[in-house]
Amino acid sequence: MTGGQISGADLSWMMTSTALVLLMTPALGFFYGGMVGNKNVLNTMLMSFATLGFSLVAWALVAYSLAFSPGGALIGDLRWALLNGVDLRPGQPLAPSIAHVVYMAFQATFAVITTALVSGGVVARFPFRAYLAFITLWVILVYAPIAHWVWGGGWLGRLGALDFAGGTVVHVNAGTAAMVAALVVGNRKDYGRQAFLPGNLPFVLLGAALLWFGWFGFNGGSAVAANASAALAFTNTFLAPAGAMVVWALLDLARTGKVTAMGIASAIVVGLVVITPASGFVPPLWGLVMGALGAVPSYLTMQWRARASVDESLDVFAGHAVGGATGAVLTGVFAVKAWNGVQSGLIAGNPSQVVVQLLAVLGAAAYSALGTYVLLKGIGLVLPLRATDHEQALGMDHTQHGEEAYQTGEGAVLVLPEAASEAALEPAGAKA
Repeated sequence: MTGGQISGADLSWMMTSTALVLLMTPALGFFYGGMVGNKNVLNTMLMSFATLGFSLVAWALVAYSLAFSPGGALIGDLRWALLNGVDLRPGQPLAPSIAHVVYMAFQATFAVITTALVSGGVVARFPFRAYLAFITLWVILVYAPIAHWVWGGGWLGRLGALDFAGGTVVHVNAGTAAMVAALVVGNRKDYGRQAFLPGNLPFVLLGAALLWFGWFGFNGGSAVAANASAALAFTNTFLAPAGAMVVWALLDLARTGKVTAMGIASAIVVGLVVITPASGFVPPLWGLVMGALGAVPSYLTMQWRARASVDESLDVFAGHAVGGATGAVLTGVFAVKAWNGVQSGLIAGNPSQVVVQLLAVLGAAAYSALGTYVLLKGIGLVLPLRATDHEQALGMDHTQHGEEAYQTGEGAVLVLPEAASEAALEPAGAKA
């Protein structure tokens, strides 16, 4: 990956985009943390923050090379392991106008946020040691191969799959893995018997706002230059969540007569997810339409999940797997070559692109499901995958970290004997 000429404008935009996308992982921590009860807030937030260490180190040491070195159709090789050869020269052919080290860092932020997304499937019951092992290995064994398939010269990219910023690589992958993780780990002890209500809706709104802000780097930076594609992706990132929000609010009004804070926050994220694969490929009007259309299947899936027997209560599958799949397929419908210079979709006379997009969704989902299942079962041979009922009753903040998000007194931590009844362990008004 040498040759080319570094552009100061491109390099500045890509460093800014990298910082914006990095912000999305703490933002996700607030988004998820606000959805759980008070005794699991820190644990849920730390599941996002931990990826900034463990997943990022795994990425730098080996996963980046597996994802983006030339390799073959299924996986890259190890030429850039330990960041060997990842230097200040321009990166060809993926990033010809910026330093290779910055391209590696930008892609690292994608790997980190994708891994953090999966945590939403196992909140309030997944032991933290097992989680650290999972996020370290998942980014190498599951994320890196799918990234290579689409962006690193693998079989889906060669097939012509369009995924500007991660509809399949990030969202279908993470949403599928979250559902599989929820099934393998099992339900919380109180699932179906105690309402799982958000403990801090302002945190959820703050997280959604910061995610939207960071997403301008997520989509705009995926142009890997300060160019027209970045401008198009930036504008679509602005418009699609608005379309999703309007449709979501109308659906809520029709169903319940109320517009909720949780609904608005969910709509923002779903709109962003849906436009991600298409952001640099579709005209802005179609970007707005995609956000509006994409809200419907995710909304309906969330309503279904609320009545289902699987404990995937943060709706990662509905928001990301369904939203990402919807966006990927609609990319095959609305892509216009005159706007993207690459490929057109169904409305511009190329219906075969929809078939390619479907194959990309199915391929990413199938590998993510299988890889996540095998990885969790392997970890389960060494470490417990589910906290005990007693640990869940006390809360994961206390049992996994020895801390509380909200103190019970003047710096005191309440520790109850193991023999205490569950009624005594559950504070009045506690959520989840």
